[in-house]
Amino acid sequence: MTDWLAEYAPISYASLLSPAPETEIANADAALRQHLGFALPSELAALWRLCGGVEHQYIETNEDEGEVGSGAFLPGGILLSPADALSPRLPEIGHSDGWGAAVVPWLTGDETGLESGHYVGADGVGSWSLPDNLACDKPGYPSVAAYLEAVHRTLTDGLADAMGPDVPGLVWGCLIWDDPGSPLLDDALAHWRPVH
Repeated sequence: MTDWLAEYAPISYASLLSPAPETEIANADAALRQHLGFALPSELAALWRLCGGVEHQYIETNEDEGEVGSGAFLPGGILLSPADALSPRLPEIGHSDGWGAAVVPWLTGDETGLESGHYVGADGVGSWSLPDNLACDKPGYPSVAAYLEAVHRTLTDGLADAMGPDVPGLVWGCLIWDDPGSPLLDDALAHWRPVH
């Protein structure tokens, strides 16, 4: 998938961060064990050893014509760093954990990472949202790898609706998923072109 980004969406490719340091991954695992009683999913740790998250790149055209996040190249949104992935899960002191499952958020559809996104747990990858959908009991993919393989197949094979209503498209060197029937892009929509 990174090869695809490098060739077709170089600004999104540039948003990939270096691998997360082992200490950050170990700290995330220790915090989950201490505060919530479960370990960091091994596939998420493996992904962070390849890419520690994303950092949006500056796009000059974006200033005048819309909001395009270069790091939001997955249909679930933005790949969270280890520290950002834990923030929705670890309860504040004195508050109980409201989640209904031993899962870790790893993608977010919003910039804050606190409202909705995708989780990974022992049963696979699924969607979550606050405050309504924290049971996390309906995974759509058996693993992080299966999710990423489905994304790659969608990009290379052209099954536009394989990941749901959002389809992959390119704008200003970025891979951005949007629903042509109900687009979220504003002025940038005029420049967005579906991959297939």
